[in-house]
Amino acid sequence: MRPHELTLAAASRAVASRELSPVELLDSALARLEEVEPRLNAYVAVTADRARAAARRAEREIAAGELRGPLHGMPMGLKDMIDVAGLPTSGSSRVRAGHRADADSAVAARLADAGAVLVGKTHTHEFAYGLITPQTANAHDAGRIAGGSSGGSAVAVAAGTAAFALGTDTGGSIRVPAALNGVVGLKPTYDLVPRDGVVALSWSLDHVGPLARTVEDVALVLPALTGGNPATVDGELTGLRVGVPCNYYFDHVDPEVETVVRQAIERVESLGAVLVEVELPMTRYVQAIQWGLMIPEATASHERTLRTTPELYAADVRVLLEAGELLPAGDYLRARRARTLLRREWLRVLEEVDVLAAPAVPMTAVPVGQETVTWLDGVTESVSDAYVRLSAPANITGVPALTVPVGADRAGLPIGLQLLGRPLAESLLLRVGHACEQRVTVTGA
Repeated sequence: MRPHELTLAAASRAVASRELSPVELLDSALARLEEVEPRLNAYVAVTADRARAAARRAEREIAAGELRGPLHGMPMGLKDMIDVAGLPTSGSSRVRAGHRADADSAVAARLADAGAVLVGKTHTHEFAYGLITPQTANAHDAGRIAGGSSGGSAVAVAAGTAAFALGTDTGGSIRVPAALNGVVGLKPTYDLVPRDGVVALSWSLDHVGPLARTVEDVALVLPALTGGNPATVDGELTGLRVGVPCNYYFDHVDPEVETVVRQAIERVESLGAVLVEVELPMTRYVQAIQWGLMIPEATASHERTLRTTPELYAADVRVLLEAGELLPAGDYLRARRARTLLRREWLRVLEEVDVLAAPAVPMTAVPVGQETVTWLDGVTESVSDAYVRLSAPANITGVPALTVPVGADRAGLPIGLQLLGRPLAESLLLRVGHACEQRVTVTGA
């Protein structure tokens, strides 16, 4: 096994025991990057020289007995919405041509303090405003979409060019690409991870979180981001109440996805958990609330450049930003009130169960260029609406949500299970996710 094929946890243990050096690990990741990046295009920019210097520094520190923790010497990718001092933060957009960050974002600074090694900045759907990441190919099949908006981060992890990566999530932008590429993605509780120095899309919905190959890997990254205690992924599930929605989450879902997800839920039950059927309230308002909050907030964030250089935006993003200028203030305020009601009702459900278990996305990665999906009952929706539909509730309510690969469809494309919990219940989600994750081997990269 080549070093880049190791999970973050395995690589961390090997580096800590000095069986593997950070330089060897980085060299393997960079060699892998040269091999696959022309096909996958996960990175906006690769900071190889900077990474080599950081890896050599980590090697010296560890040799001197100065191990900083489990991320010391680990190669990482950062979504190009996250500032790193001296580097561009492009948002994968022409609008930010020539930009360079004056200071590290809070998360970049914390990861640097932990000794992580930056491989490069990863692609996003322009300004994180989309679920496709059109410039990046799926790690399993280059003819399929990577998902978005943190598509570059998910593909970098799946392809082995980063041991872990950070993404942002406003309506599913960590969990969707994680599910479509067969990696683990965590959207933490709202405001648990600081967003200082991260380009905003929608300030009341934005989250920053990690993507990695396993739940154990994500558990190693999370404390570095939050400054909290290490998370454990081991533990009993006996008596744990797992809520299985009888509405919304299994509506308009591909039959293969539903089958694999329900099998994963049954595995959790076999470990002692108790399955509880739950009905989720106010689901008919999810889409209206999500768009009612996101569109005006995004437009406000881009107000100046939308007026001065609108031609620099991609057409799909420009249309959404211009639409925000037409939304009345009263509609935005109604969306905020509705969000308060929906959050209250969903937290009530989460008092009755410990976690909710459901599909992460309603279908696996669609072919590049496919714009709509038609369900068995004849209902047609856009691909983006389909992917955001099952993710948006966790952004609206601010509760933590984890997606874990639990199998694949007949074409070998990954299928993800999504777990939602009470605010600040990340450790519990990680424990349940670890119990039911099933590694999906990357092919086609």
